[in-house]
Parts: sequence; C-alpha cells; structure tokens
Amino acid sequence: MGVKAALPRYELYCYNVVLCMAMLWAARWIFDVSSSNSNRKTFKTSVQPGWYYSGRKIDTADVEWMMWFSTFREHIIFALSGHVIFAKICSLLMLILSCSLIPQYRSLVFMVYGMLAVFTSMGWAYVTLILSHCVLLYSISLVKLRWLCFVAGLTTLATFKMEPFISWQAGFVTGNFELRPLLFYGGCGFTIMRSMSFALENCEKKDGNYSILELLKYNFYLPFFYFGPIMTFDKFYIQANNPNLTRKDGEMWNISLQGLLHLGVIMIVAVLLHFMYILTIPNDMKLLKNISDWALVGLAYLNLVYDWVKAAVMFGVINTISRLDHLDPPKPPKCITMLYVFSETHFDRGINDFLCKYVYNYLGGKHDNVLDELIASLCTFGIAALWLGPGWVVFIWAFLNCFGRNFELWTAKFFTMEPFISIEMAISESMSRRIRAVFNTFNFWTIVLYNVLALNSLEFANLVAKRLLLKGFPFTTITVMFVTYCLIQLIKERERRQALIDDPDPIPPPAPAPAPTAAPTPTDAAAAAATQPVDPNKQKAE
Repeated sequence: MGVKAALPRYELYCYNVVLCMAMLWAARWIFDVSSSNSNRKTFKTSVQPGWYYSGRKIDTADVEWMMWFSTFREHIIFALSGHVIFAKICSLLMLILSCSLIPQYRSLVFMVYGMLAVFTSMGWAYVTLILSHCVLLYSISLVKLRWLCFVAGLTTLATFKMEPFISWQAGFVTGNFELRPLLFYGGCGFTIMRSMSFALENCEKKDGNYSILELLKYNFYLPFFYFGPIMTFDKFYIQANNPNLTRKDGEMWNISLQGLLHLGVIMIVAVLLHFMYILTIPNDMKLLKNISDWALVGLAYLNLVYDWVKAAVMFGVINTISRLDHLDPPKPPKCITMLYVFSETHFDRGINDFLCKYVYNYLGGKHDNVLDELIASLCTFGIAALWLGPGWVVFIWAFLNCFGRNFELWTAKFFTMEPFISIEMAISESMSRRIRAVFNTFNFWTIVLYNVLALNSLEFANLVAKRLLLKGFPFTTITVMFVTYCLIQLIKERERRQALIDDPDPIPPPAPAPAPTAAPTPTDAAAAAATQPVDPNKQKAE
C-alpha cells in the first residue's frame, strides 16, 4: 500500500520550503556559535591553525579524518598508486606473454604487492603475526564446523580488544613510524574478519577445501587490508578469478567521475571544518547549555551527517581503486538523512553484509518469528560490540539499537492484527502514508539519539534528549517533529519514484478484437465474469 501512495504536489513543495528554512536557521546558529567561541579553552585544544590565507582555524577533533587526509595522505596516495601501477605493469607483461594467464594470476599479483607493501611498512614480525592468524583459522576451517570457526574467530578477535593480549601482540611491532599502532589494529582486525569469512565459506564447500593460497590472496589485497571494507570471501573469489575482464560501456568514465566526486567532497569538508566546528562544540558542555534548542538539535544531526560523509569518502576512495581491478566492492553506507527504520542503520556496509550473511540471516531465518529475530539481533549486536571494542558506551549503543530493531518487528506484527488492518484497508493510500510518516518521525530521532551516543558522548546525547523532549516542549518539540515529518515525506516520495523506476508496471498487451458472436444469455455472462482473471496491475497496487 506504500509504493503507490503519492501525496498532492503542493504538499511536497511546502515540505521542501520548510526543510530548507529549518536547515538554514540551524546552520546560522551553529556558525555564530563557532565564530564567537573560538577562543574558549575547549576550542584551543582541538582547533589548530588552518589555511593561512583564510584566516580561520581548522577543527581537528576527528582524529580519523585528520589521519587520513593529513598525516596518512602521502602514504595512502603512494601505496594505492603503486598498487595500480604494479598491477597494470604485470597485466601488460602477461598480455605480451600469454593472454590466458591474465585472469589466472591476477589475484596472485595483487597478493604479492600487498605482502610487499605490508612488509615494507610494518616489518617481518607483523607479517608473521598476520600469517599465524590466517594459518590458525585455516586449520580450524578444515574441520568444517561452523560453531568452531565462530568460537575461534571471535576469541582471536577478542585478543585485539582486551588486555593483556593487546600489549603482548603489539610488542611484536616496533619502530617510530607515526601510524604504526593504527595500522597494526586495523590490519589485524580486518584480517580476523576476512579469515572468519573464508573459514565459514570453506565449511559450506561440499567437495574438498579451498587452498590456503586463496586465503592469502583474499587477505593481502592491499586496498582492503588496513581499513576495509570487508568483502565476503565468496564474492571476492568469484570476482578475482573472473576470466572476463572486459568493461561495460562508460564504466571507466563512471570510475573517473566517482574519483573526482570524492576529491570534491574532501575539499568541501575541509572548508566546512574551517567555518563550522561541529565536532569540537559537543565537547564543551558549558557552551551547549547556553545555545538555543535549534542549534543543539542541528548540531546532533550534523554530527551524524558528517560521520556518514567521512565513511562514504574513505570507503569510496578505496572502492574506486578496487573497481579499477574489476571488483564490485560493497556500496557506500546509506545516508543518515534517508534512515527512518532501524533495519537499515549501518555506517559500514561491509561489516553489515558480513553480519547479515553469517549471523543475522542465518539465525533469523525469514525474520517473521519474534523469538528467532530476538536471538539473531542479540548475537549480531554482540559481535558488533566486540568489533567496536567492549565498553559501557558501546554496550548501551548495542542494546538500544537491538531493542529498536525488535520493537519495529513487534509493532509491525501488532498492527497487522484486527482492527488495525481493516482500518488501513478502509483509508486512502495517501492517508496511510501520512500516518506511517508520523510514526517514522519519532523513529528518526530515536535513531539519531542512539547513534549520537556512540559518536560523541553519553552526556551530549542526554542533553539533546532533554532539550528536545522535555525542556523544549511544546514549541521546540512540535516544530522539530514537524520539520522531520516533512523530511520523511520527501524521503518516501523519492523511494516511491525509485521503486516505480526499478519495478515499473508492465504494459498490458492490447486486447484482441472480439469475434462476432450471438448475444450471450444472462447465465453465460455471469459464468464468464466468475472465471475472469484478476488484473496484475490491480494486484500489485493492492
């Protein structure tokens, strides 16, 4: 009933106007706060000198962004450029020698360069540590017991999240390289997840086993090695050994356009970090208590938007390189603005695909049983909490998101009972969409508050919730909810149009001209109407 539901056009125009005015208003407040408080103590610690000609300082509160596009910029450009050049040279040599060798040894070339790059940056002790984890999980996968692979993989992953195992393994890597600790944890964590994927796929293989060489090819593919995303082994194996290396028309143009788009987004974010300190402001609780409700709510929302942009750009840069290698990497995360249901909230689609394939869908089945869904979601968020690193904030985040996901299922099942189903069938499709958007509005801010907790702090999330629901009631609460309602309706309209593009209604063939026959009797007409097939377009709309 939701795909076909369309609102009057004047409503959508009004929603666009309201949304634009609200965003400009909130952005103005945040810009004023950023400009007038740049000399505060909190700002002095996380705001550093930026572009000289701009006269503005840059927000350096996000260590990950600063690492990627300041400290690590030269290293990643050098490493990824070397990967592309090395792979191209080897492909040309193979093309000169024998065309049939290109698909067969392509993944082997990637593995050799990846191991050389890891050895050069981290040393032989780190490579040996990675190989030991790969051999361990490969040996366990030969037993072909899924539960044993899970126990071994999660136990190994826990050794990089808990003391004293962290310090003991980190002691194998020595040196003064500035990024070495970060590369250590990134490479080890993703290695464990990739090895688990290999082991679980090997358990599903009915005839024989995959060789350990396939695991090494899979793990030491350099663009994915340190920072992901995770591509499950079954997809990587098929794509890396694909003999057909031809490209579709316009594919290289799309790859080039994607690379330029990411470069443009990086420049825009760099400009915004000089003028809107949306990452530093949440750390100053005294300042937050004195700003307006609109500025506080807009700040919470923009923090999530920024985190999505960061994930989309970082994974997008790597995905562009992998697409040059004829791979189809995981898609970038869905924008937080487009999320109003818990079932789609993920910022790392690679981890999400991994958990859905091996945990959530495996335990949840068809996701129509409440108990199975609860067990599947608890196990899924439990592994996600271990991946992020055990801590009280992570546990609270996992519990709240797990509860929200199951509460959606309980609510959906409750409203499929009588008399709700009869009421929905009696009202129009547009009215049904409006009612659903009201519920999705509260869901949207629940998702925002839950994820602000993980990105910032418990104090900031608590302050936003109090100002939005208690202190700002009724004016701020009603106004923010109405603006969010307008946003949800615009999102639903976009999804409706995209659904009609992806699955258009089939054009029915023209009816043949009826042959001249005698006039039917009333009995014959009634019998023909009873056996008349149902129009498929009508079925789809219902």
